[in-house]
Amino acid sequence: MDRSTRLWQLFGFGVTALGGTLLHFLYDWLGGAVWVAPFSGVNESTWEHMKLLFWPMLLYAAVQSRFFRDRKDFWCVKLRGILLGLALIPVLFYTYNGVVGPSPDWLNIAIFFVSAAVVYLYETRLFERGTVVCKRPKLAVGVLWGIALLFVVFTFLTPEIGVLRDPLTGTYGI
Repeated sequence: MDRSTRLWQLFGFGVTALGGTLLHFLYDWLGGAVWVAPFSGVNESTWEHMKLLFWPMLLYAAVQSRFFRDRKDFWCVKLRGILLGLALIPVLFYTYNGVVGPSPDWLNIAIFFVSAAVVYLYETRLFERGTVVCKRPKLAVGVLWGIALLFVVFTFLTPEIGVLRDPLTGTYGI
């Protein structure tokens, strides 16, 4: 694997970390602007924290894909990475909270950064090995669009399930 791919991945981690951090506060900074709600955290639920990882990763992948056109496995690797990140956030959060008890804010922040780091390391390894066979890259993109749609819809029409519940207020969605 060439050095440029590793640099792209390292830069992606930075974009995701910074972007997710900004998105955490954006909704409040803009006074609860409805137009930004699907992309930013509207409450402190685990789902909203998953959203903070998803959108910067998807946006970065869209930009990165323009430079990785020769990689037939690109979208399948990105789908695997994003799914891993979306799984890690609730697994780490609920495991800690279930075993130890309520987590301090610094740990919740660390879970986000650790999840992003693990994802980019995982993707880098997949790119290095070149073992992902991506027969349907359009399907991978379609799944990502489906996840994006869920983040948008559940912002406004929020099912009352635990992962979408704000632990501070007991509310769902906006």
